[in-house]
Amino acid sequence: MANSGQKVVLITGCSSGIGLRIAVTLAKDEKKRYHVIATMRDLRKKDNLVEAAGDTFGKTMVLLPLDVCSDESVKQCVNNVKDRHIDILINNAGVGLLGPVESISIDEMKRVFETNFFGVVRMIKEVMPDMKKRRSGHIVVMSSVMGLQVCSGYALSWALLSVAPCSLSMIEPGPVHTEFEKKMMEDVAKMEFPGVDADTVRYFKDVYLPSSIDVFEAMGQTPEDIAKCIKKVIESNSPRFRNLTNSLYTPIVALKYADETGGLSVNTFYNLLFNFGPLMHITMSILKCLTCSCLRRRTISPN
Repeated sequence: MANSGQKVVLITGCSSGIGLRIAVTLAKDEKKRYHVIATMRDLRKKDNLVEAAGDTFGKTMVLLPLDVCSDESVKQCVNNVKDRHIDILINNAGVGLLGPVESISIDEMKRVFETNFFGVVRMIKEVMPDMKKRRSGHIVVMSSVMGLQVCSGYALSWALLSVAPCSLSMIEPGPVHTEFEKKMMEDVAKMEFPGVDADTVRYFKDVYLPSSIDVFEAMGQTPEDIAKCIKKVIESNSPRFRNLTNSLYTPIVALKYADETGGLSVNTFYNLLFNFGPLMHITMSILKCLTCSCLRRRTISPN
């Protein structure tokens, strides 16, 4: 139960990665300003969170089951919060999907939307009426810079953009080093993609995936970085709507805004990937050398 003066923060998708780190960072706040309700679909996966939380677990952090794909689960979770009082909702739960578009079934695409889009909508619909009554509340949506950067069509990614009457912030990371991302890359690299033409498979495996790995290694942030950025956003007196966490992506985003047709960013990315692959690899290698922890700058400083 939250103490007087503590803000109640409900976070989705806390079993690993960014969600776990957000929950732990807020629960370990030195001033104990937050009562964290960490949630996950399968409570059997709680061990990493409990270990990372240490002695904050059961004090400034509690754990509840929540499946954002289930209306009943969402309602039951919020009903289990005292007086349904949630000051800050952080929508972090999400799934990824990567591969040549011909190889991805409609059911797989629907699964991504069910979690990444409708899951967020379910959460907002459930907490919004109470926030309206209190005339206060902050909703944070984990999105992605990929919503601004147009890719080559091989990777499928979606970013949620919604408008709410309470305070709303979108967090837009670039690459983030998590076990989830690593495993997804490894699994996709081993897939055969039956039914997809040989040229597409070759481009995907020999060009797109290696380039993606280069980008992750050179520009990737850690879950801790993202958690610190989110903490800074929710503690701001006037939180911004869009929050790009990695300044290394600023030039790419600028290309998107420089040409309203979108052609400039698409053509630039296409040429870098398919026509100047070796140059891109060299550039990413140089960037990796320059972006050590003491030199890297970010749009939202995590410190």
